[in-house]
Amino acid sequence: MKNFFELITESIGWLQIVASPFLIGIIIGALIYFPNPSSITLILGIIAAILGLVLGIMWANKALKGKGTIWFMSRVMATPELENPDAQNKSEANKDAGEKTKLIPSKQKLNAQFPDLELIEELILTL
Repeated sequence: MKNFFELITESIGWLQIVASPFLIGIIIGALIYFPNPSSITLILGIIAAILGLVLGIMWANKALKGKGTIWFMSRVMATPELENPDAQNKSEANKDAGEKTKLIPSKQKLNAQFPDLELIEELILTL
């Protein structure tokens, strides 16, 4: 019974993986065909849809041969921000702090670029 349920879930995951590129191929095919309906654009649209289907099948088989389609889909749909929100907030705070320190140049760099800066600073402080 366990193998039957595994087969069903893996099959559903396989179909979900195939559906994504196939739908993209259908949309691209429709965008090719509908602005100028003719036999050439119809053939090009069908080729785009079939290409999406073939790419989807290849992608789904690669996922199935790896760790499985359900594992693949769970990684695609996972939201790590919700699993550990504290770590996400800390990493964003560290990133913001790093960006702020990059924006403030050191006094040595300013003195090298503007040699009269110390003189101007002294004049401002005496006012």
